[in-house]
Amino acid sequence: MIKFLSLKPRIALVIFILFDLVCVGMGMGVPIFCILLGFPVGWYIVRYVTSTGAPLQQVFRKVFIYTLVTAAVTLLAMLVLWTPFATAIFDPARDLAQTGIPMILYEPRASFIGWVILMILISPFLQLLTTLFGAYLTLISWMDKRKASIEI
Repeated sequence: MIKFLSLKPRIALVIFILFDLVCVGMGMGVPIFCILLGFPVGWYIVRYVTSTGAPLQQVFRKVFIYTLVTAAVTLLAMLVLWTPFATAIFDPARDLAQTGIPMILYEPRASFIGWVILMILISPFLQLLTTLFGAYLTLISWMDKRKASIEI
């Protein structure tokens, strides 16, 4: 476990990128597994940052920066994956009802635009939220242990 937490940040980032790409592939372009990956990544980020012995203020700052980096990786993956598909909005001859996306707004063009916004912008934001939530829960337990060790 100590060896796992002592990975250099660049190596951990490369491992995360590989996991993120696998999760995108498992979801067939829909990043639901990337969003769920946020929980263990948040746990790992807190465990890594707190193992360095940083002061509390730096722990909060580093956790937030690392969660932003993970969301940025997913945003980049979604941009690469969905931007070529999103150019169909500007093709007047394209039948958007036959693209295979769910008709969530009952109008093909509005549903298509909503789906692309959901995939490119909202999904990485949801991953950011799940990563922060996982990190927050881990920080709560870390602070309880830290407070217990100070009181003894």
